[in-house]
Amino acid sequence: MSAPRTALSLTPAALRALTEEGRAPRLLDVRTPGEFRTVHIPGAYNVPLHTLREHRAELLSHLDEDVVLVCRSGQRAREAEQALGQAGLPGLRVLEGGMNAWEAAGAPVERGAERWDMERQVRLVAGSIVLTTGLVGLLVPGAHLIGTAVGAGLTYAALSNSCAMGVLLSKLPYNRGPRTDLRTVIAELRSAS
Repeated sequence: MSAPRTALSLTPAALRALTEEGRAPRLLDVRTPGEFRTVHIPGAYNVPLHTLREHRAELLSHLDEDVVLVCRSGQRAREAEQALGQAGLPGLRVLEGGMNAWEAAGAPVERGAERWDMERQVRLVAGSIVLTTGLVGLLVPGAHLIGTAVGAGLTYAALSNSCAMGVLLSKLPYNRGPRTDLRTVIAELRSAS
């Protein structure tokens, strides 16, 4: 059995230096359209992770190894790197620390309308459920068990590095934004070659 592949990473400082030298790699931002509209690196292409996985064969012929994958913290970008690597494009790089690290480094960004990120939304919903069921539990025996179930779900989410509540919240209109038109992205990738 072979060892799992680890994605190559690129620090925000190294990416910024490449950009300032005019040698910027192509940036594929695999976050949701809503996250991308809120803040992204100038010149990045938005190809949400689910779209990338579904259409990786189509994207493959328009990408080369001079691509850096970007998400909020690096997790989804590593998943995108694995998906593209399995499809035949190895050696892609992931922005170390994602947009969080890029912004913390004071690197340039393009901003849109401010919106809450998914992690904050999950904390609000989970906290509200636990608080409400805890208070209702004072009057209705057993209601606190709903909060206990939410706590168990959050524990599982942390251990498995997945989040069912985040997936559900991402389907709300607030988080969706316009769908990514793959033909437009491919045309932009082709024209940038």
